[in-house]
Amino acid sequence: MGMNPAEIQYFINNEVVNSNYQAFCEVLFYLNQKYYIDSEKVISDTEYDLLFKKVAQFESQNPQLTIPNSPTQKVASGIKTELATVAHLVPMLSLSNSYNAEDLLDFDASIKKELGEEPYDFYVEPKFDGSSISLVYEKNRLVRAATRGDGERGEEITENAKQVKHILHQVDFESHHIKKIELRGEVVIEKNRFDAMNAQREEAGLAIFQNPRNTASGSLRLKDASEVKHRNLEAFIYNIGYVEFEDEAASKFEKTQSDNIELLHSLGFQSASGIGKRCATIQEVIDFCNEWEIK
Repeated sequence: MGMNPAEIQYFINNEVVNSNYQAFCEVLFYLNQKYYIDSEKVISDTEYDLLFKKVAQFESQNPQLTIPNSPTQKVASGIKTELATVAHLVPMLSLSNSYNAEDLLDFDASIKKELGEEPYDFYVEPKFDGSSISLVYEKNRLVRAATRGDGERGEEITENAKQVKHILHQVDFESHHIKKIELRGEVVIEKNRFDAMNAQREEAGLAIFQNPRNTASGSLRLKDASEVKHRNLEAFIYNIGYVEFEDEAASKFEKTQSDNIELLHSLGFQSASGIGKRCATIQEVIDFCNEWEIK
């Protein structure tokens, strides 16, 4: 299926109704394929989120009409077959989006409703725009790396991942009583390095790369792992997806997100340490987001 910008814009500007629900789903399937599989960004994140929310809202109001393989339920409709695929230890779910303070206040209200009088706070950190990966370590050693794929299964890219800066091959997890762990991260290219790469390619008469995100994603899928090290890739680790303890009571992991971020940093990973913030109230979260928006 191919679509031109005018066709996509039609759906961005219109609402979902019974008669065009399937067509809206087809647009999301197409955009997911281009973004997650072909590493091509067709529309802005804001426009995509608008389309996604329209379909999700229609489905919540009309559950009897929701198709079984709705694009709101899966990250993408398929994955490439050039690389072997592996199942994630825990599904890599998508994150909900917010573009204003009202959304965050609604989020806080939903937490209060769920927890009642139970106290809670927030940990806020920037979201890096790159290619999501999972890293599995057993007995301190990196044994598998995979792309996000469709959220359930991803492409196995272990040898390529070993060429990425800040992806550690050996980590002392056993001192924290952990025998197996799956980390979630984002592989990115800094904009200044990306610009320098393109300047070199242009000088050599080669086609320039489209954007940092697509280049990071495509580089992880290169057949020659030795070529990956020349792509200026680096990884930020932002989450623990799965963990098996030798002695859970003695481990410092799985306490809070802020504790885990600092502990990952102390083990040598690049994380949100120093740029994330623990916030006591939702207003602190809003203020932190506003500060980063200015930056």
